[in-house]
Amino acid sequence: MTMTVDFPALSFEQAIAYCQDLFAQVDQNQINEAELETAIANLVATENGARGFFVTFLTAHDFPLADHPTIPILHGLQTAPAIVGELLVKNLAMSAAMVVHHQRNQDPQAAQGSKQVCQRSQALIQSLQLPGVEAKLADLEQSLDSEGGYQTFLNRWGYDHEQKKAIRAALTSLTGKT
Repeated sequence: MTMTVDFPALSFEQAIAYCQDLFAQVDQNQINEAELETAIANLVATENGARGFFVTFLTAHDFPLADHPTIPILHGLQTAPAIVGELLVKNLAMSAAMVVHHQRNQDPQAAQGSKQVCQRSQALIQSLQLPGVEAKLADLEQSLDSEGGYQTFLNRWGYDHEQKKAIRAALTSLTGKT
């Protein structure tokens, strides 16, 4: 019952719309586990699809599967470890920094939303155990102090000392390292 989609040609915006429809089908029990796993695998095979998936999945407020992903969701995500791993590391950093941003702007609801995204990103990183993610996390941590693979990413978003401290805390919470 899933839609017919040309996944390689999917734009970021189309991927978000597709995910919203997909999750509505999940909520209404209109899709089986095998179809869900295949749909997610197809989505995350491209960067636009994966970005659309994570924007929708990680920010969904009333979607219990985002807090407790099923095996088909995890298996679908594991099919593209490079793309998924990279986006999860970036989502972890961005959401941790955005908590600080929203707190400064006295927007507790948005801060809570960013905190939820950060926690979901951490949980997925731990659950998926994707190859290369530990190295990406270490690279992100190194980039907080000096030049590293994520320096351009951090500079692009202009994270300040307090936001970098929040990113480090999210990393520490995830890795247990201090």
